[in-house]
Amino acid sequence: MQKKPRYVVPVRSADKGSRVVALTFDDGPDPAYTPQVLRLLRKHHVKATFFVIGQQASAHPGLVRSIVDDGHTVGTHSWSHADLSRLPAGRVRTEVGRAVDTVATTVGRIPALFRAPYGSWSRTVFEVCATLGQTSIAWDVDPRDWDNPGAARIRAKILDQVGNRSIVLTHDGGGDRSQTVRALRSVLPVLINTGYRFVGV
Repeated sequence: MQKKPRYVVPVRSADKGSRVVALTFDDGPDPAYTPQVLRLLRKHHVKATFFVIGQQASAHPGLVRSIVDDGHTVGTHSWSHADLSRLPAGRVRTEVGRAVDTVATTVGRIPALFRAPYGSWSRTVFEVCATLGQTSIAWDVDPRDWDNPGAARIRAKILDQVGNRSIVLTHDGGGDRSQTVRALRSVLPVLINTGYRFVGV
């Protein structure tokens, strides 16, 4: 009899350490904004984690390779950005597995990190992720940049909420992300100058 996968809650804090923060990006890669984000991260010598949508990764494999070539981590964010908590196990497995396979084919190694669209997890999602060798990653800082509230508001929310071992949720795809890019131009120097180090999740 096959052993049932263990139910595991998502990771909500970064690797252990003092004054560390994990910067994450969802919904890409996007040909307009992912290159801007990569240039900004390169300028400040910051490493981040990108949770890519399978359809986007399939459409823009060169961008996925650019992310990896710059030393960042690539995780997955489902194939089509579906609300997985509403789907049966077979559909969840297709959504997660197809995205994982696409990234693995593109970069030559299997990604190990997964983030559920909308942060919408369920026992089924966790169990499918466990069988596929995926670690579920959440966040504790959400500036709601996906809602385009303005660069100043995104900046303020990040700086107000961030703390040691925070995982910051931002987006490099899924719409106009110019506000996110502008906000990060000022956020990154502030975090660096106050002693934060950027780590993986």
